[in-house]
Amino acid sequence: MGDVLSQNEIDNLLNALTSGELDADEIKNTKEKPVKNYDFARPSKFSKEHLRTLEIIFEHYGRLLATNLPIFLRKNIQVEVMNSEAVTYMEFSNSLSNPVLLGIVDFSPLETNIIVEMASNLGFAMVDRMLGGEGEPLDKIRDFSEIELLIIERVMTSCVELLREPWANVLDVHPRLERIETNSQFAQIISPSEMIAIVTVNIKIGDVEGLMNVCLPFITLEPVMDKLNTKFWYSSQKEKTGVSYSDAVETLINRAKIPIKAVLGNSVITVADFSQLQVGDIVRLDTKVDEELDVFVGDIKKFSALPGASGKDYAVRVTQIIREEQ
Repeated sequence: MGDVLSQNEIDNLLNALTSGELDADEIKNTKEKPVKNYDFARPSKFSKEHLRTLEIIFEHYGRLLATNLPIFLRKNIQVEVMNSEAVTYMEFSNSLSNPVLLGIVDFSPLETNIIVEMASNLGFAMVDRMLGGEGEPLDKIRDFSEIELLIIERVMTSCVELLREPWANVLDVHPRLERIETNSQFAQIISPSEMIAIVTVNIKIGDVEGLMNVCLPFITLEPVMDKLNTKFWYSSQKEKTGVSYSDAVETLINRAKIPIKAVLGNSVITVADFSQLQVGDIVRLDTKVDEELDVFVGDIKKFSALPGASGKDYAVRVTQIIREEQ
């Protein structure tokens, strides 16, 4: 509602119109602010910032796929994120053909499932490669057999488990492949009018190229929508990377084995005497019984110690720590 004018403001406005200082036509020709139509049947729940963050997450996921899939397929894999968009679930399901490979994924602790859709030619290429072939797709698309689905399920299970690391900065998720559907009618996980985000990933297995679409419903991501922004994602990644890296380095260093030796003393003898040494012979050292020994860590002198015993074993008791400046 517009501002209410006082009596003085009304009088000043009338005086300006009467004197010609203000033209009534200019007031009529003032441009109104454009109004943007809002489609209530297709509400905009995903902003560009949300979609961009999802692309960043799945770029990380793509690198993991390119590294881990060759373990199964023994062939060069190239993965690239193509784009991300927000559509209704009806639009997504209507674009699917039959047969289709739909992995229904439990995205705990988030509610409802997500869907990973893989092109059929990629599925047949994986089966061919896993069974010892060159990884060639079929010339004519047909339904998948039960044995082929079991092979694909093994590969897709590994792909789904890789989703945990890219999402670690947003939420500690535990993705699990529930089942694989080849008919889109049996994959109605949400209402057809619900909004979803689709991230399209291009996968190239040797010479075979196909798309993998990841369907992320809004009701699934709603609890973490405030974390799907690049500023939060990068800050969390930097903080976590720094901590995890330092912890990993510290753990490796703590487990490293290093040689330690205590030098009882030194002596110089001739080669002839050395060659004639027998059990029970005495070699005179340059140290006294009550004198401290030098203890070396690797080749660096780090401690001084007194000789002694611990049970039936020889031992030394550290008496001084030698710093670098000493």
